[in-house]
Amino acid sequence: MPATVTHHQDQQLTPDPERVIGRLFLPSSEPPHVHRARDLVRRVLELDDSQVAALLPGILEAFSAHHSDLPALLLANAAVTAPPDAELSEARRMVLGAAFTCEYVLEGAALCNPSVMPHPDQSDLAPGELRVAVSLRAIGEGHISALEFIGAVVTADSWRFEPRDDVPVAGQVGPAAMHRTLLSALADHGRELDELTTTLLATMPEQVESYHIERALDEIHPDLLLHPEAHIRVAELRRWARAGYTVSFDAGSKLHQRVLLPAAEDESQGLEDARFTKFTHDDGSFDYRATYTAYDGRRIGNRLLISPDLQHFSSWPLSGPGARNKGMALFPRRVGGRLMALSRADGMTIGVTTAKYGYVWKEPVNIEGPSSPWQILQVGNASPPLETEHGWLVVTHGVGLMRTYSLGAMLLDLEDPTVVLAKLERPLLPPVAHGGYVPNVVFTCGAIIQGGRLFIPYGIGDLEISVASLDVQELIGEMTRR
Repeated sequence: MPATVTHHQDQQLTPDPERVIGRLFLPSSEPPHVHRARDLVRRVLELDDSQVAALLPGILEAFSAHHSDLPALLLANAAVTAPPDAELSEARRMVLGAAFTCEYVLEGAALCNPSVMPHPDQSDLAPGELRVAVSLRAIGEGHISALEFIGAVVTADSWRFEPRDDVPVAGQVGPAAMHRTLLSALADHGRELDELTTTLLATMPEQVESYHIERALDEIHPDLLLHPEAHIRVAELRRWARAGYTVSFDAGSKLHQRVLLPAAEDESQGLEDARFTKFTHDDGSFDYRATYTAYDGRRIGNRLLISPDLQHFSSWPLSGPGARNKGMALFPRRVGGRLMALSRADGMTIGVTTAKYGYVWKEPVNIEGPSSPWQILQVGNASPPLETEHGWLVVTHGVGLMRTYSLGAMLLDLEDPTVVLAKLERPLLPPVAHGGYVPNVVFTCGAIIQGGRLFIPYGIGDLEISVASLDVQELIGEMTRR
């Protein structure tokens, strides 16, 4: 008998046009001799003091409601563009900052593809309640994706989103050291390393920072830099050494305020489809981890996000055959002593890949490919694996005729996840023909089990987010055994 799916119709999220972030705006230069930013600075500096005094109150009154500290934002953006030797009043600096600031509506285009994990804060809950943190893909102007969060409280039969009334805030971005193994794999990128790169990497410590590259270049034999492609290799190493970064939010910020924006070259056009899991280490400690798709406008790649508390985050690009394409999902603990992830390296097949440190992923073992009509184009994971007594429960997605996206489910062996124990032959959640930013799609990036029920927050046509749930035993009982 088919498992009964409950749709929590009263719990939906729609894009909120009031969720706004202030961003640095730099006008482009117009060749051959028009420097718009420089000319804009000049025009602001030429305003007389009375004009500045008249302008500033209106700016603060019109825009402060959207920002936690608008004066600080304006002063920070002014610091990027103000002439270093100019002595400017604070009021003029804020007006200058306003000339180089734009408001970006985070959810102006779409809100979709939620993931879910236990919330760091489990206080003030009734017995049987679990607070969860839900990540959201917010898409704004230019199809640029950012990562947002919201809380929800879950019981054995209910789901309740918590309010997200406070203004969103961006974090403070800083550098993150990169493991030498990862830097070598990124520099290799499927080809044999040249002598210059090999020599430079041999001098690197285990954790590489940008200044290590510069120090090594100062000490390397100058003849190695004479090769015609030496400048290309050096540029690649510099770029990858800067590719890791950290983001920290003020302790007073709430989870639903925190926004992760593009902060590296390879994700300049967006952070897409984060799949979060609470990762438990062998000693019982844990952190929060997600894989997500980085998009630079032309290429995609997988990145790893790690956070001890969902307040401080670190991000690195991933490499290796298992990290090709998109749609990776991490197992929530080591399996057989190995770090494991689901992948879709060939673009259409679910595979299982492993890594020593979690940065360079091996060739995956394919476990499930396109088959029935509802997933005849491609299949992929739609959630990190969830551990049950019966096996690893995975919510999947399938793309069928007319590019319709449905959700499915499968069960993997606990000791050897390359073994598929059972599979749901029908769509678990089929799409309903509808419009939306992306029509005919239901999609999720995560699910959670509470009180014996599987809860799946999911996007509908990238137009809104809803929630479905069903009994785990009924779902597994309906699956066809392999």
